[in-house]
Amino acid sequence: MGKAILGVVAIAVLLPIAILLARSATPLLDLPFPVTSLGQATPITVQVSDPRGVRRLAAFVEQNGVRYPIWENMQPSNAADAKWSFTAGTKTTPQLRDGTATLIFEATSNDLLRRTASLARSVTVVTRPPAISVDSDQHYLYLGMADLATFNVSGGWTEAGVRVGDQTFRAWPMPGGKTGFFSLFAFAWNMPPSTIPLVYASNGAGNDVTSPISFQFPKKEQPRYTVHDLQVSDGFMQKVITELDPNGSGDPVARFVKINNEMRRANNKTLSDLRFKTADRFLWSQPFTRQTHSQAESTFADLRNYIYQGKKIDQQVHLGYDLAVTQHVGVEASNDGMVVYAAPLGIYGNCIVVDHGYGLQTIYGHLSHLDVHVGDIVKRGQVMGQSGQTGMAGGDHIHFAMQLDGVQIDPKEWWDSHWIQDHVARRVDLPGFRK
Repeated sequence: MGKAILGVVAIAVLLPIAILLARSATPLLDLPFPVTSLGQATPITVQVSDPRGVRRLAAFVEQNGVRYPIWENMQPSNAADAKWSFTAGTKTTPQLRDGTATLIFEATSNDLLRRTASLARSVTVVTRPPAISVDSDQHYLYLGMADLATFNVSGGWTEAGVRVGDQTFRAWPMPGGKTGFFSLFAFAWNMPPSTIPLVYASNGAGNDVTSPISFQFPKKEQPRYTVHDLQVSDGFMQKVITELDPNGSGDPVARFVKINNEMRRANNKTLSDLRFKTADRFLWSQPFTRQTHSQAESTFADLRNYIYQGKKIDQQVHLGYDLAVTQHVGVEASNDGMVVYAAPLGIYGNCIVVDHGYGLQTIYGHLSHLDVHVGDIVKRGQVMGQSGQTGMAGGDHIHFAMQLDGVQIDPKEWWDSHWIQDHVARRVDLPGFRK
């Protein structure tokens, strides 16, 4: 009888505790708008999720071992999911100095247990706006061309480089221990000629400064992109959809056009994203080479009309050179570098991408097979595989292309040692460069 009474008492005592524990939770904190730097008054939004709401929310900045309170809300909220916004920076916390700091958030649940959770993010404190000075060189540009600008950045900044329209190109420290920065940038094939390239610097806290690059855009030097009508045979269409859409069904023309559009865009994004796999140094020291004994069947930015049974079914821009020699010729690396992609890639078929440093990369498509792997170091002229007609190739050839920070550019200048000397080597230290 006594044991039964003790059991009832234990249940009576433990059951409320168990219910309390089951209904209690630890708040979850998140920053819906990531914060990487603090300026004078940087807007911050913190989101807290807790089924019982929030009793207290506080924010701090910690720098050099000292914690500064920057915001607090002591009014309990029953909302299970709520956001709070405030500003933080040197205006309210003048003790902060330029450099790294930690932004800390603490939230206490509104239930009886009042569990507390915290969230910490590393930030850069910026007390001075950035300033830039650009080289005085005259830059001669044309559509599809790359170039190099040098500049200095002072003050507080977190990002810098060159902007051309809506495209940005990273800043790199000058090689050889020299002061300042440089950026390899591109003037894309479809960029409006009136676009002014700008060197920019930003501190991520609302301060963004720009300075124009001195340039000329001679009309007589502009390339004239050619237009080609490509006759699409039943055999070629069937080859493409069988290889690239093996599980598809429906109208062959619609499938072909979908591949030529949607898959092309996806493949080009994959190529562009390889800009994040680049070395922070020059991996090459000689001019780039063109495939030995090759003939160009098409050149950069040609406009292609796809004609099927006398009707135009699609139109695309070809961003590269189609280089033909013989069937299954050895595909040569255009320059020293490291392989960052070696696998099938949709319309490009078996594809290799070689990184040459500072965002400059070469692309080799339509290979019949690959003899290199990601991470391999290749030398100028090294055979990396054999040509073929994989992907959207109508015959055996090499699709050769170049990109700079993910923007595809005309390779022809990079085959010219004098151009490299005038536009790259005389502006930065290109170790071991030989014409």
